[in-house]
Amino acid sequence: MLDTPLQLVAGLADGLLPPVVLGVTALTLLVIDTVRPDEASLALLSGVSAAGSLVAFGVAAALLAGGVDPTTVYGGAVMLDGTSLYFTLVFASVTALVSVASYDYLRGQDYSGEFYALVLFSATGMSLMAAANSLATAFVALELTSLPSYALVAFLKQNEGSSEAGLKYFLVGAVSSAVLVFGISLVYAATGALTFGAVAEGLTTADDLVGIVGLGVVMIAGGMAFKTAAVPFHFWAPEAYEGAPAPVSAFLSSASKAAGFALAFRVFVGAFPLDVLVPMGIDWVLIFQVLAVVTMTLGNFAAATQENVKRMLAYSSIGHAGYALIGLAALSADGPNGAVLGASMAHLFVYGFMNTGAFLFVAMVEHWGVGRTFEDYNGLATRAPMASVAMTVFMFSLAGLPPFGGFFSKYALFYAAVDSGFWWLAAVGAVNSALSLFYYSRVVRALWIEEPAVDLSLGRRPVGLYVAVVGAALGTLLLLPAFGPVVETAQTVAATLF
Repeated sequence: MLDTPLQLVAGLADGLLPPVVLGVTALTLLVIDTVRPDEASLALLSGVSAAGSLVAFGVAAALLAGGVDPTTVYGGAVMLDGTSLYFTLVFASVTALVSVASYDYLRGQDYSGEFYALVLFSATGMSLMAAANSLATAFVALELTSLPSYALVAFLKQNEGSSEAGLKYFLVGAVSSAVLVFGISLVYAATGALTFGAVAEGLTTADDLVGIVGLGVVMIAGGMAFKTAAVPFHFWAPEAYEGAPAPVSAFLSSASKAAGFALAFRVFVGAFPLDVLVPMGIDWVLIFQVLAVVTMTLGNFAAATQENVKRMLAYSSIGHAGYALIGLAALSADGPNGAVLGASMAHLFVYGFMNTGAFLFVAMVEHWGVGRTFEDYNGLATRAPMASVAMTVFMFSLAGLPPFGGFFSKYALFYAAVDSGFWWLAAVGAVNSALSLFYYSRVVRALWIEEPAVDLSLGRRPVGLYVAVVGAALGTLLLLPAFGPVVETAQTVAATLF
């Protein structure tokens, strides 16, 4: 444990530097907006936001490649290790793509400086969520992530859909935060501790408080399920994603979802060890097994019934939350837990690129004023072939078709579930992946096969959105030869959690 001021400063170099970079970038954006509060500074704001995100990505990658010994700072409240750095790569890459894409989306909008600052503040909270080693730190980091998100969803204040979505998201988020903090209070009452290791140790002597502990664990699981948009806590997601600006939808459905899983992995693996809770009659793995099956099934079936592409992607993201939940649902007291949890982390890494790219393509279509339904996408490939190729990559990768990145990440996840003895979870996931091909292929068919109902006039090519969409597509494709090192790194850092 690091205690002295010099050791605390040294701790920044060991792992806290990425969130510090993101936070400093957010403050810098506010200064720039104060000095130059005009539209001419939009390019500067976008560039600084993207640059800060890429610096955080580079720092995290360098530290991860060099190896980091797990170390706690600030009285054990924060953990500096490979897992926090790995998830920071996801947050930083998505933030960079969204920052570049928002350059075109925010043209003519007020408060662009505040927009970029809110995105970076939220990313800072996500990075801290991945490093949390205390239930108190987890809650504070979650709120640092959530509060800017509420404002981002309602950013288009003159748009009734955006304002309504922001209000609903805020109200549901407030309730979920209350449930989470009440669950934390119950666990604290039973164990007298907040840091994960101390909570796990306190549970060994809490046999007479099984009811309190069990209720606390269930309530914490509910709070985490809200953040990851797991069924039945998913109902905010379609409304928020559809009403929010499309870059915000990309940010929330990719980075925010990954942050929720990072925190869930931390809390349940670190604070609630199975070998302690199962003998007490508290089997939280069963909770996540039910959540995983119901989430992936309802998400995919709901997505298959949508006619609005953005809403389809919203339900699709719920389905992918079900796949990622396998990382917790397939754990056991003596199984290959590092492999299955690492496979889930690897899937979230690939998902960050392909899902962000898909939502940013929707942002590009909104920028052109084409429409939001599948029919509105008819023939777009004749006017925007490069972007349509990128969208095709995203759709096939999300569906899990070979040889795209989504296939390898799902294969690794399902294989790890089978290896852990939970073959039925892999079977449910495979069936749902086959179903998802139906609605993903509808987008591809509309782009490349269907004839446009009206004459398409797309107007100016949005440079920022094009760069972000193509960048996300390249990231998805580059993960094909690099997926081996990605999943090996994920499984290595995941194993250190146990």
